[in-house]
Amino acid sequence: MGHHHILHNDHHESADGLANLFRKANHDLTVVQHRLENEFQQIYPDHANPMKLVYRIKKIQEDLSSLKEQCRQLLAAKQDLIDKTRTTLVGNRSLLQRLQASTGAPVTSDSDDLAYTDFNQIIDEWTAQVRSAKGDESHGSGAEDINQLLFSAIVQGN
Repeated sequence: MGHHHILHNDHHESADGLANLFRKANHDLTVVQHRLENEFQQIYPDHANPMKLVYRIKKIQEDLSSLKEQCRQLLAAKQDLIDKTRTTLVGNRSLLQRLQASTGAPVTSDSDDLAYTDFNQIIDEWTAQVRSAKGDESHGSGAEDINQLLFSAIVQGN
């Protein structure tokens, strides 16, 4: 039992020595970092300090990653809004045309419905933007196609 106790103490002493070595190395690196910061502060003007430039680059990279994710969410939300608006508008328009037909009133055609025409133009422009961003000039059909394009653009963009 005494032998086991001695080995146990040796183990702690060697672990303590290693921990002390790491603490000293960490302290030395901190001292070097502060000396470099002070030296660079004296040598370079603020906008050209290499240490500050490195920090700024890291911050920009973090911000860019966050911004990319926010853009992805915004694009998905925009497409979701377009899909829901299209479904609601087309459904309401169909109901209105049926109501007009059932009452004997003249049915509003696509060319006479300015709001519907404007909406379709906006959708076509959005589809063209997504296609050009993806580099796809082929023209597919409808909402499923644009959602697939958008999904591809988002996935490839990450």
